[in-house]
Amino acid sequence: MIDLRLLREDPDRVRASQRARGEDVALVDALLSADERRRSSGVRFDELRAEQKQLGKLIPKASGDEKAELLGRAEQLKADVKAADAERDAADAETQQLLLRLGNLVHPDVPVGGEEDFVTLETHGTIRDFGAEGFEPKDHLELGQLLGAIDVERGAKVSGSRFYFLTGVGALLELALVNAAIAQATAAGFTPMLTPALVRPQSMAGTGFLGQAAQDVYHLDKDDLYLVGTSEVPLAAYHMDEIIDADRLPLRYAGFSPCFRREAGSHGKDTRGIFRVHQFDKVEMFSYVAPEDSQAEHQRLLDWEKQWLTSLGLPFRVIDVASGDLGSSAARKYDCEAWIPTQGKYRELTSTSDCTEFQSRRLSIRVREGKRVRPLATLNGTLCAVPRTIVAILENHQQADGSVRVPEVLRPYLGGREVLEPVSR
Repeated sequence: MIDLRLLREDPDRVRASQRARGEDVALVDALLSADERRRSSGVRFDELRAEQKQLGKLIPKASGDEKAELLGRAEQLKADVKAADAERDAADAETQQLLLRLGNLVHPDVPVGGEEDFVTLETHGTIRDFGAEGFEPKDHLELGQLLGAIDVERGAKVSGSRFYFLTGVGALLELALVNAAIAQATAAGFTPMLTPALVRPQSMAGTGFLGQAAQDVYHLDKDDLYLVGTSEVPLAAYHMDEIIDADRLPLRYAGFSPCFRREAGSHGKDTRGIFRVHQFDKVEMFSYVAPEDSQAEHQRLLDWEKQWLTSLGLPFRVIDVASGDLGSSAARKYDCEAWIPTQGKYRELTSTSDCTEFQSRRLSIRVREGKRVRPLATLNGTLCAVPRTIVAILENHQQADGSVRVPEVLRPYLGGREVLEPVSR
């Protein structure tokens, strides 16, 4: 959530942010009104309580008509205090409810617009000309079947659409990717983490995933637990309700977890293969830093993502995501999109978001600097979303006979194997 003091001091900035996101600007004025009621009812309650306490000192000393009058006033004050307390609680609840609906403040440099209004910041690698090499590229599913690596038919039989099995070298390729990604993150100073896949509502809400993203979240009604769509959720909630000493920052974690997404609204999109699925594994980077360091840390997370994709030999571009395509928690977001030959376009493989103080305020995570305690900043960045990375590797490193060259960084985790060869069925 945002700082209420900032909302009071500069509501136009918050309105501009809501407008850039394509969200309801009227929410800002409703929140200002609720906050004013919360504060005024709080003052009213404090005044009545003070009078009540003062009266409590006078009554024992009074007698006769004076005492009767004071007792009558005490009864009225009791009712007034109760009413003021209820009014304060109601205004506070309304303020909090409205505050949770408000997205993070968009960074002023973010391009304004919808999904297609991103700005390309840089491109890396060379897109292969398969025509010049004399063959038509196969898509990742055909290659995966030739290699005995991907089985979507049995995935659908067992679990339904958008589920899959990774088999043989497909399973080994996932393990190689995860191990190589964790090795890079560890070398960069991240603490490896295996995180819970089920979290409580306060963890999911605290990271901002029960707002605009709620339709993509799996909820277990019987247990009131949520399946995470990313290990960002448990990593953000890891320090919930804690105060962290400033000399411990930055804290950096690399979480590996299964991820579950309903993909609501994606009917008809990426239905072939394993690009858009309901369950996948991912290595996620997560940082806790002082608020003034968040932009520099955001660039560092992006650099680590670029290092990873470069090590896999993938052509990719970096985009500055437009305001209307940001998640509610992100003030700014960069995506790295790899070239997918059979689609003839770039597709998102990684993303990194600067969430500033938005999540830490919701989760009550603060930093102690001497006698000063304040919210810190949180950031997240995908290092390796496994299925999409497998898609990009198979398609970009395929050869005419259906074999696939293994990126050098993965070879130590595949027994030194340089090429994945087709298998006979």
